[in-house]
Order: sequence, then C-alpha cells, then structure tokens
Amino acid sequence: MPIRVQNDLPVKEILERENIFVMDEYRATHQDIRPISIGLLNLMPLKEDTELQILRSLSNTPIQIDVTFVRVSSHVSKNTSTSHILKFYEPFKNIADNKFDGFIITGAPIEQMPFEDVDYWRELEDIMEWTKTNVTSTLHLCWGAQAGLYYHYGIDKVQLPEKMFGVFKHKVRNRKIPLVRGFDDVFYAPHSRHTTISQELLEKDERITILADSKEAGVFLCMAKDGRQIFVMGHPEYDRMTLDSEYKRDRVKGLDIQVPANYYPDNDPENKPELIWRAHANNLYSNWLNYYVYQMTPYDLYGAPAF
Repeated sequence: MPIRVQNDLPVKEILERENIFVMDEYRATHQDIRPISIGLLNLMPLKEDTELQILRSLSNTPIQIDVTFVRVSSHVSKNTSTSHILKFYEPFKNIADNKFDGFIITGAPIEQMPFEDVDYWRELEDIMEWTKTNVTSTLHLCWGAQAGLYYHYGIDKVQLPEKMFGVFKHKVRNRKIPLVRGFDDVFYAPHSRHTTISQELLEKDERITILADSKEAGVFLCMAKDGRQIFVMGHPEYDRMTLDSEYKRDRVKGLDIQVPANYYPDNDPENKPELIWRAHANNLYSNWLNYYVYQMTPYDLYGAPAF
C-alpha cells in the first residue's frame, strides 16, 4: 500500500529502507484517485516511535492511504520535540470540520489515572463524540480502547494487581466476522498495561461483540455498531524490541517490574525476543482497512450525509 506522508517526515526514510511504499505529497497530487483518509490521534509519549509502528501496520493492502497526524491542544508533550509536533501534527480544532474514512486513537501511559483527571480528557471526549458523525470507523488501541468503552458505553477500567506485561496467547471467538478473517484459532499479541476492562461486563452488553480473548489477558478485541467502533486492548503494532525497551527503562528507574511474559527465549532478558505477533497484527489492520473502511466509506466524503 502506498502511504502518503509529508516529504520530510523523519520516519519516512526508515519506512523506505523497509521497502514500504511511501508516497510524498508531490507524487500524490499527480494521481487521479481518491486515497483513503486516515486520522491518527497519537497520545503516546514517544510519538515518532508510534508513527513508525502505525504506518508500518497500515502498509499491507493495495489501498492508498493519506495519513493526518492529530494532536490535542490541552496537553504539552514532554518526550517529543515541540518542533516535530508543530510541523507534522494538526490540532484537533483545525480538522474538526473534516471527515475521515478511518480514525485511530492510540494508547497512553496514564491508565492508572481516573479518566476525568487526565488533562486532555474533555478534549478527548469531544473527539470521540465527533467520530460518531465524521468517521466511518474508529480504531481504539489499549488505553484508547478503555477510554472509548468508558465514554461510549459507560464501562470503566479496573486496576490490575500487577502489570499485564508480555506477549499472550489469544483465541478467536467468531471467525465469521470480517475483522478476524484469516486469523488462526490461536494467535499472540503484546500487552503493556496496569488496568483492564471487565470481561463479564463486556459479555453482558449486547451492544458489544467480543471477537478474541485470552485466559491470561482477558478480552483482546471487540467492536460495536457493526465495526464503526473497534477496541483493541493490547498493542499489536509494537515492534520486536518495544517491550524490551519498556522493561529496561523501568529497571533503570528502579521500578518493581517483572520480566515480560512469553517474550524472551528462556525468559532471559539477554536473549533477543522472537517476533511472533507481526503476521496477525498486519492481518488485523488490513481487515480493518478493507472491510470497515474502504468497503464502507462513500467515495465523496463531503457529498454524503452524516454517518
């Protein structure tokens, strides 16, 4: 899939080295097609890492993607340069009149805080409300999934006794639903979070369909409104070494962090982690783009009635 990004986006060079087709703005303007418009609300602290991971995950279908990076105005990022954010990210107020084929709300390392205590919660509420009328399908990741389930369906997160940290085995619940088409019966995905959503409450809510879960990690994937809202509890977009970086960062800080489960061969942090979730992660993003974005969105986003 050709991904359209700004000419000087730093991760563009990395994607090109991986033979991912990245199209700059000049070439895109000379193509007589309408690309799929995807908004990415990046709430992660290391924004360039997340840009790379998400763009890589979106690169496995023949659909041309036009990605807009979106930021909240009510929070100042401390881990990404202000110049990068101002150059490559649009504040939500600037795109609030736009319509998008798809929208992604990432996780954020703030899951132990009550939602209402997050400094940008009111703005995020406005964004999630806006997605109901301006986006064909919204994909919520990790804390973003917990925030979406709380805002849209009133299901609050629950504190875990210890951090859910590692790569866990999941089972598909209903393979007839296109979002999990092509999945094996069992697949793996990374998790890194201190809170969870009660599976019992999700099971009882008839508005929500559970598509995959885990004995250890609980619900991994669910959706509502026939795929208009999709919730992913883990981090399928993570790179091979992301959990390794988080583990070693917390060790340096002196935090009581366990070795990530099912991650290092022989459970030894000196060993290189095996990448055992990439194929299903790519399948998940490809299915979302194909079945819930590309095949559902109107050709003329602005000539169509509200979603």
